[in-house]
Amino acid sequence: MHPAGADFDALVDLEADPGLGNGGLGRLAACFLDSMATLALPGMGYGIRYEYGMFAQRIVDGRQVEEPDQWLLNGNPWEFMRPEYSYTVRYRGRLVPEGHRVRWVDTENVIAVAYDSGVPGYELSSVATLRLWSARAESALNLEQFNRGDYMRAVEAKNWSENVSLVLYPEDKTEQGRQLRLRQEYFFVSASLQDLLRRYLKTHDSFEQLPDKVAIHLNDTHPALAVPELMRLLVDEHLVEWDTAWSLCQRIFSYTNHTLMPEALEVWPVDLLGWLLPRHLQIIYDINARHLAEVHERFPGDMDLLRRVSLIEENGHRHVRMAWLCTLASHKVNGVSALHSDIMVRTLFADFARLWPERFCNVTNGITPRRWLGQANPALSALIDERIGRGWRRELGELAALREHAQDDAFLSALRLAKQRNKRRLAEYVGRELGLAIDPESLFDVQVKRIHEYKRQLLNVLHVIARYQAIRANPKANWVPRTVIFGGKAASAYHAAKLIIRLINDVARTVNADPA
Repeated sequence: MHPAGADFDALVDLEADPGLGNGGLGRLAACFLDSMATLALPGMGYGIRYEYGMFAQRIVDGRQVEEPDQWLLNGNPWEFMRPEYSYTVRYRGRLVPEGHRVRWVDTENVIAVAYDSGVPGYELSSVATLRLWSARAESALNLEQFNRGDYMRAVEAKNWSENVSLVLYPEDKTEQGRQLRLRQEYFFVSASLQDLLRRYLKTHDSFEQLPDKVAIHLNDTHPALAVPELMRLLVDEHLVEWDTAWSLCQRIFSYTNHTLMPEALEVWPVDLLGWLLPRHLQIIYDINARHLAEVHERFPGDMDLLRRVSLIEENGHRHVRMAWLCTLASHKVNGVSALHSDIMVRTLFADFARLWPERFCNVTNGITPRRWLGQANPALSALIDERIGRGWRRELGELAALREHAQDDAFLSALRLAKQRNKRRLAEYVGRELGLAIDPESLFDVQVKRIHEYKRQLLNVLHVIARYQAIRANPKANWVPRTVIFGGKAASAYHAAKLIIRLINDVARTVNADPA
């Protein structure tokens, strides 16, 4: 029971969980916001206010079954609608050159409406804002069609517009799905940058100080379109000269890379990008032409280098390399750990690191201890508080003081008790939800994350099979009792990952039914 008189576990069961991100990306964004609020930095997180999550998962006969995950079914009491902050987001249309600028006309428009949630810092040091955008149609109803009785077509434009913020990570195996994902990425980027420039211009009458007052961090490549969008807003809307605008961009953006696998890097077909966002493709081409001219000047005759660092991939079908765009536009680029950052410089971005070594750095974006250890493990955090005080929540290095207690029998006994209490709670939960009795005294071997070939759940379950066969072959050996726990979703169209879920459940069925 919490000191406030509420049972936290009961509250969690009642509240919908809008997972506003996916695994490591959402975790990192939450850490950024928590840390900015705690340090009283004037930071703001931007994203999309989705109505549905990716899907709610059920396991039926060992298989994953996807169901709608309606986050906003009962509303969200923590958010504030801010209709005064609404922006027009444009798609398609045609381009009209006017001197150094381009007018983008005859566009299909969607309105982005802001919803704000407060993110309190530790001990309420300050509150940061998470601003999420909800898509609304410019015109909710075609009255003429409605009055003719054509009710479906009367709301067709409304439905098309509002699909943009309907579902997190829509399936992108179809052309329509890919279009929707690109619409989503541009939707939140455009609304966010329009909002950011509006806030800046309230107290400034030129863009000279923009990099001193504004920093934009690209958390992976999903917001990469922020680069051409900021250029478009500065050059076309605010009439800033191109070289000045690009110089501002390169001092404003920074980028965290989240994957080193070439097959997982985000690319967009040139044809699709040009069809949906013609001005942005034009800007990307202009950025690339200047970039390649600079590289050619430094390394004349190295045509292979030009091909490797070009923003446009030319393997049969032409694609825009979004990670390259982020790297080119950013003054700092980092991985998510020291190892990741090191491999990134030696492999994926080796050419860029050769061109601009000063851009690459490491920032290990650790899990925020206040959220993770402090709140998720109250028994352990209370024990730590008792021994070294509460300061470790702000300065994680203070945990080093626990070394003094490494041989303290009373402390180690209390540590075991805290761990056992947590394991018993998990065992009770598994029993309640799955009808399985697991031994809280056994070693818990846990892997919880997206089900994916590169996350290596398959390797883990093969290890389970090998261990099981070894136990069967030599049951009298000195085995450590072990409970293996998997958790995670596979993307709905990811056939191999869904087969891994099936395999895990098949192995579980065999192992759990064997008395040995």
